[in-house]
Amino acid sequence: PPAVPAAEPGPQTAGPVPVPVSAESPAALRAQAGRLRDRVAADEALRPVDVGLSAATTRALLRHRAVVVAADRDELTAGLAALADGAPAENVVTGVAAPAAGVVWVFPGQGSQWVGMARELWDSSPAFGARMAECERHLDGLVDWSLRDVLGDEAALARVDVVQPALFAVMVSLAEVWRSAGPAPDAVVGHSQGEIAAACAAGMLPLADGLRLVVGRSRAIAAGLSGRGTMASLAVPADQVDRERVSVAAVNGPGSVVISGPVHAVRAVVAEHDARGVRAKVIPVDYASHSPEVESIREEVLAAAAGVTATDSGVAFYSTVTGRRADAAELDADYWFRNLREPVRFADTVAVLAGAGHRVFVEVSPHPVLT
Repeated sequence: PPAVPAAEPGPQTAGPVPVPVSAESPAALRAQAGRLRDRVAADEALRPVDVGLSAATTRALLRHRAVVVAADRDELTAGLAALADGAPAENVVTGVAAPAAGVVWVFPGQGSQWVGMARELWDSSPAFGARMAECERHLDGLVDWSLRDVLGDEAALARVDVVQPALFAVMVSLAEVWRSAGPAPDAVVGHSQGEIAAACAAGMLPLADGLRLVVGRSRAIAAGLSGRGTMASLAVPADQVDRERVSVAAVNGPGSVVISGPVHAVRAVVAEHDARGVRAKVIPVDYASHSPEVESIREEVLAAAAGVTATDSGVAFYSTVTGRRADAAELDADYWFRNLREPVRFADTVAVLAGAGHRVFVEVSPHPVLT
């Protein structure tokens, strides 16, 4: 017989990979996992990356699904064994496929950050690392700190003029990870500062403009609002907020709002709700975004947004300022001031997206605060 050509080297990976399993019923899913576990256990040459690639590209995607995340054979066989037994495992996720629907990328505002976020991913993910490096290049000359350094600096991340640009960089870089995996968005939505990241991830704003805007916006907050107020989250409907004492800064859901205003007023409202057994929590910020206080920095925010020009990209942008879809022409300097001044209509906007047929919402964030 003719000589068989040598096989090309398979994909290389230094980290965990997903291995998908699917079937037509929960029982069949467990049985499929058991067969795959036996197959992997019988062949020591099989690597998780090989099994994951074959499972993802050569088998049908049926309705009942699971993913085992594994960096080595032991993690893979243990995850498959747990799935076969119907037992929970940290590296196994199960679910039922939703009907085909538009994918929405969701970007939160300040609050999803944590000390050390992105530092390992910067080095392990080429898509993430390249975008972070691009952000770092654009920030050079705009700020006097290093993006890589501040990600692990708790004191630095406590400063609004540091955490907002850093969080923006992480969010737009996570978007590149999602894009590299295939599921490009049909629509984007952002919460407060997250709208800037959403516009950039959708291709409506150049990255340099987005960074310039978020740096200028956060500096205006630090210089003009810092020390003059605070914010808190309450588990109540918006119509139950005492608007004579505080402002409704965001409506996140039917029973979830953020209030904003003077420190004494916000803390008093939180104490009253605590006394009634209603979940209430002061947010660790020293300014009152999305309240009348923002009027005092109008000119500074308008100056930061001057020259920032959006262009339509084919990805739908849903505005949490207006509660509806917005085109690029609307995203002018005045819009970006309103983005900081007016309430965040997140619940309304999600309802509009759902009404338009969107069913898959992906929070592109270091921590799932909106989810």
